Amino acid sequence: MRTYLVSYDLAKPSLNQPYLAEAIMSLGTAWARPLANVWYLKAEETSCEITLAEIEARLSRLLDDEDGLLVQETRGDALMLNTGLRWFRQRRRGMADTDNVVSFPVAPAAANDAQDLAPPEIRIAS
Repeated sequence: MRTYLVSYDLAKPSLNQPYLAEAIMSLGTAWARPLANVWYLKAEETSCEITLAEIEARLSRLLDDEDGLLVQETRGDALMLNTGLRWFRQRRRGMADTDNVVSFPVAPAAANDAQDLAPPEIRIAS
């Protein structure tokens, strides 16, 4: 499974943001939105796996000339402050309300981390 970081900056967010969000959620098998314009997108490793170029091609159709888009395959750790990360899957007919939530492993905290003011390290499994 590959994980992509997708971020955008919209000149007119009220016009395009709902369509972009819908498009991002339709691209992968799971997604997370830790910040307003930042998404993580998981794609299965299969013969029909989505590529960076395909993500850019599908999303750029929804952007105006003044909008920005960043798509990057992620590897390794991520640090987050004042945000959380919760993975979701596409809803399917017959799913319970909680069946679209994908568990996300968090690195265990050390015993002396309670006094440490640094933000917790969050690992993104790839």
